[in-house]
Amino acid sequence: MKPQDRYLPPEVCREVGSVLECIGDKWTILVMRTLDGGSLRFSELRRSISGVSQKMLTATLRALERDGFVTRTVTPTVPARVDYTMTDLGREVMVPINALATWALRNQHRVSAARRSYDAKSARGK
Repeated sequence: MKPQDRYLPPEVCREVGSVLECIGDKWTILVMRTLDGGSLRFSELRRSISGVSQKMLTATLRALERDGFVTRTVTPTVPARVDYTMTDLGREVMVPINALATWALRNQHRVSAARRSYDAKSARGK
């Protein structure tokens, strides 16, 4: 791809950024990776994702449902049963997310080395 082929008009960049904003969040990735294994209840999700609060998990699931990545199914029992399932769109976006996760794991040492180098230079400059 030539550099001039990579140019995107600002309005397109904003649209892309709007979509990536949701799926780039720490909790979103963890929720989607967890749901990639199949449908789960809210309580199962919360137990599966270490450190997530009920409030944050609720907000993340609502955002994923709004964007069409997850469906929420309520079964009228006492207490109500709420299941979350990845949609086709959600499964489709897992392909680049998994590729990015693989890249991050493969290059984690390089990023850590760059951070240490930067921090050392910054500390000397103070």
